[in-house]
Amino acid sequence: MTPLFPGGTAISDLCVYDWACPDGGHGGTPHLHTVSTEAYVVTEGRGEVHTLSAAGFAEDRLEPGSVLWFSPGTVHRLVNEEGLRLVVVMQNAGLPEAGDAVLTFPAEVLRNREAYLAAATLPAGGSEAELAAAARARRDLAIAGFGQLIDDVGRRGGAALADLHRLAADLVRPRVEAWTALWNETVAAETERTRAQLAALADGDPAHLGQATVVRTTPRPGPRAFGMCGRLKTWAPIPD
Repeated sequence: MTPLFPGGTAISDLCVYDWACPDGGHGGTPHLHTVSTEAYVVTEGRGEVHTLSAAGFAEDRLEPGSVLWFSPGTVHRLVNEEGLRLVVVMQNAGLPEAGDAVLTFPAEVLRNREAYLAAATLPAGGSEAELAAAARARRDLAIAGFGQLIDDVGRRGGAALADLHRLAADLVRPRVEAWTALWNETVAAETERTRAQLAALADGDPAHLGQATVVRTTPRPGPRAFGMCGRLKTWAPIPD
């Protein structure tokens, strides 16, 4: 398997949706992560990322060479102006794929776990056209909720964002036990490995350096996946 960096870092290649948005422009689905920090490295095109955090609402320009990252709880939305493409770097590999992200659906959807899952989940085994339609529908619903959130923040300030965070925490709470087990098996285990290596070096023991290896990965077969913000390409390890 692919070796893990401490922190469980994972990467993907993202072509941001160029679908027109109901509120103007083009782009992806507003969402937040509940435990994982995310970073963007822009490789092509132009656009913006709109964020809502404890510092308030912000719009950051994106162009090749732009790098920014945001911590858990930051609502973020990608706007594609011209062929926007990114390398996405995620902390805690495995947790985002297990539902760490919460989309900014309207509050009445966020308060109902069954309604949220129905709106957020793409059809299993759907055709490209069916998946695209479902991804676009959930994007549009999240944009509607994002607009309501921005208005609410304008009226009530940070209390509105705190309400969103409480709803997000309620949604993911049933998954936390499984996330913790996954985190202990991967991220925590790699962190402990580094601790042991530091202790070995302090003792003058370089044995772990003799286990040096190179792992090459290739793109997973098939079309790019439909992510929240665009079409995703990920990599799989080449078996020994």
